[in-house]
Amino acid sequence: MKDSVTADRFLDGRVVVKQPAQGFRAGLDAVMLAAAVPARAGGDALELGAGAGTVSLCVARRVEGARVTGIEIDVSLALLANTNAKANGMAEHVTFTAADALALPAHLKRPFDHVFCNPPFHGDEGEAPPDDAKARAVQDRGKLAAWITAGVKRTVSGGTFTMILRADRLAEAMATLPDRGLTLFPLWPRASEPAKRIILQLRQGAKNPLRMLPGFVLHDADGKYTPEADAVLRGAALAL
Repeated sequence: MKDSVTADRFLDGRVVVKQPAQGFRAGLDAVMLAAAVPARAGGDALELGAGAGTVSLCVARRVEGARVTGIEIDVSLALLANTNAKANGMAEHVTFTAADALALPAHLKRPFDHVFCNPPFHGDEGEAPPDDAKARAVQDRGKLAAWITAGVKRTVSGGTFTMILRADRLAEAMATLPDRGLTLFPLWPRASEPAKRIILQLRQGAKNPLRMLPGFVLHDADGKYTPEADAVLRGAALAL
């Protein structure tokens, strides 16, 4: 890759991910999303827009025996993600393919037990970054609905589609989703502040009405992680 990379540790150091030093970088959101994916040993999961592989690798580390396939449109990032899988001893059950998440190759047009994504957080508003790769990572150019449709389409009946997004884009996301089987989990930066992120999970084919869970606060007043957030950062699952 033309850019330098850094080696960053996740899940209390049990996952080490090399990722570009510049541009979009995985962090807290990636770990929170991974913790919400209810993968099981022997299950088959798909990540759309995998980047350097952080979310997929955290899912696979937390649930030993889960098989994960990641899709990443940037060829150099897909190569780096596979390098990260090998370095973490997961290459046999975590693989990454260079492809467009919104136009999957034929061999991946099948149902998966769990599908998850951290799509570009911004729509088509504002000025796009001059770097094409960074622009693609942070702006969906009005295609949030396409990301959701692609994920739901690949989710097996009874399986889950899970995503993390900006809280102020929730209405946009829900306009594309079924009105049954949805669970929402807000992440509050501090107790006195509105949620900036929300985890949304659809149970494919479920008939239960929308559930809005309490979520949890990420930081104490002094800026430190709350015990609940710290537990997830160390590998605990989120119960959605």
